[in-house]
Amino acid sequence: MSILREIAKAARITLVLWLLTAIIYPLLILSVGQIPFLKDKAQGSIVQDIKGELIGSALIGQQFRSDRYFHSRPSKVRYSQGKQGNPTGISGASHLAPSNPELLERITAEANRLQEESIQPLADLIYTSGSGLDPHISVKAARDQLDRVARARGLRPDEIFPFINKYTDGRFLGIFGEPGVNVLKLNYALDLDEFNRQQNR
Repeated sequence: MSILREIAKAARITLVLWLLTAIIYPLLILSVGQIPFLKDKAQGSIVQDIKGELIGSALIGQQFRSDRYFHSRPSKVRYSQGKQGNPTGISGASHLAPSNPELLERITAEANRLQEESIQPLADLIYTSGSGLDPHISVKAARDQLDRVARARGLRPDEIFPFINKYTDGRFLGIFGEPGVNVLKLNYALDLDEFNRQQNR
């Protein structure tokens, strides 16, 4: 009888733990994620374009090639959709050693390209982040691209500068890290502003 009692006790404990970890806890987290000020983050901070099409997450960097856009950090990860290829579903750096010729060639080419555009080759414009998914660049890296973007859009730099300030995220908890500009949000805001200007003409 003692063995049967122990088996019954183990079964009850297993059932309680299953209810707690597989049903109650997930439902609690799901309900917390539906709180209005948390809902956007819980659903991935997805950004839609003017046409309502998904263009990515504000938490994950995207690659921008056109002169009309601020360029983000280079990355070995294909996390974009549509024309730029299928996402790889992974994150991470290239894992190339500092002495690797392929890495040196890429960095040199990127630095030369930036210098031709009169942009200082800052670290966050030529080196990938550890995860390959960083959506931010430094404020200086954004300001250095300001003239190029303004020319491409036919605007004055002082018309774009407020957008940089608006989409600059401060230090975490006010003390950790450095302020960074969310490139996806910034570029989308510029497209939206351009659309509104055209509508008001």
